[in-house]
Amino acid sequence: MATLVVCLMILLVLFISLVFKVVFDTVLCYLLIPRRIRKIMEKQGVRGPKPRGITGNIHEMFSLISQSTSKDMDTIDHDIVGRLLPHYVKWSKLYGKRFIYWHGIEPRMCLTDTDLIKELMTKHHLVTGKSWLQQQGSKHFTGRGLLMANGQDWYHQRRIVAPAFMGDKLKSYSAHMVECTKHMLQSLQNAVESGKTEFEIGEYMSRLTADIIARTEFDSSYDKGKQIFHLLTSLQHHCAQASRHLCFPGSRFFPTKYNREIKSLKMEVDRLLLEIIQSRKDCVEIGRSSSYGSDLLGILLNEMEKKRADNFTLNLQLIMDECKTFFFAGHETTALLLTWTIMLLASDPDWQEKVRAEVKQVCNGGVPPADQLSKLTLLNMVISESLRLYPPATVLPRMAFKNIKLRDLFIPKGLSIWIPVLAIHHSEELWGKDVNEFNPERFNSKSFASGRHFIPFAAGSRNCIGQSFAMMEAKIILAMLISRFSFTISESYRHAPVVVMTIKPKYGVQVYLKPLDP
Repeated sequence: MATLVVCLMILLVLFISLVFKVVFDTVLCYLLIPRRIRKIMEKQGVRGPKPRGITGNIHEMFSLISQSTSKDMDTIDHDIVGRLLPHYVKWSKLYGKRFIYWHGIEPRMCLTDTDLIKELMTKHHLVTGKSWLQQQGSKHFTGRGLLMANGQDWYHQRRIVAPAFMGDKLKSYSAHMVECTKHMLQSLQNAVESGKTEFEIGEYMSRLTADIIARTEFDSSYDKGKQIFHLLTSLQHHCAQASRHLCFPGSRFFPTKYNREIKSLKMEVDRLLLEIIQSRKDCVEIGRSSSYGSDLLGILLNEMEKKRADNFTLNLQLIMDECKTFFFAGHETTALLLTWTIMLLASDPDWQEKVRAEVKQVCNGGVPPADQLSKLTLLNMVISESLRLYPPATVLPRMAFKNIKLRDLFIPKGLSIWIPVLAIHHSEELWGKDVNEFNPERFNSKSFASGRHFIPFAAGSRNCIGQSFAMMEAKIILAMLISRFSFTISESYRHAPVVVMTIKPKYGVQVYLKPLDP
């Protein structure tokens, strides 16, 4: 009997200790740390809107965005900062270039000083990264892949994946890009010959980039790649909606409709990826193949088999997360870049003709070889201007995991720094009075469009690892498209950029296509 009482007492003490720890951690996370950060920043003159309870400024932010995007724009106007970042416009006028706002309990400092941004990205990449809220928001989407990794995990993952996007390996992808683009162009030609004149070009670009990433990432498992693409697209929308409620303690465990559907979609994506992985492993085990392949998945599987001295383990879940990360990033960002660029060229026939003439001269009317892409300087200028006006992401986030100093500014551990890429790209102070006009000529001077304030792919060591892949893909597709068709913007096109993780045209981009004489 005495032994039972002792056991019960021990269990009671453990339970009370656990409850106390949970309560203490909650108070620390939701009250003490945010209050400490707020006082530190206020002493440095950095203030912002007053937070409201555990939701912070979320309601005001979403209310402003809802109002600004409730109507379509009257014309094709590239002045979109007030539409997509109305809270930034309002708060920067009230509190200056540096201000703090609250996403739930997470304090976020908005930073637009280009010198400080450069220092942050080049000197502090290992002690800054994605916050807990961001990681939880994409937990079922891209998981612990490179996009959401921090510190040493990020360093090791980056080192493993980097060879897939360098040198001859990168150039080898051009054959897949050309082949897939030929199929897309033929489908457009067939549609035109059947009498169709108007096309929602975004759908074609989305399918094309999904085809390309499926082939380069999964090689022969092309059909499953397409299935994964459709599931990830749905998963993206669900995760974007569910992340709005992460400020409520334990919300990710609630059996809500979104949470149930998110878990179901994630399980299906993982099942398909496991089938592809198991197929590769079976081929090696029975001797049909000596390696797991030379595509991205093969590189990851080969790395998993190696014994690593640095104790970094690359397990199956991490491999699947890496595949999902690159499928999302490699497909969506490039598809949007192509869609916005076609919209801009369709609205500007002069620049369209300039690019077409350059493509004809460099490629002689044929397919652009990978080693000739650097000669397409006008096309590169157009793509850069498209990325400036419509960067894939409106903001670039970094959380400080240690106390850091950015010149005169002390950044305490736990503070998230949010860089409004869209606002910087549309800053009249940085780009001139024609900042909201489509003017690729501004990229004719590298000194003017310096890396400090042109950051569509981030900057420093943590820049987008697939940047060269995306630019090569965009050049090949646009060069082949523009040499086969002329295009003008359709009367049915409604200019209404919106943000769903990335900047998208709400209703797509409708254009008229006209085949060119061979």
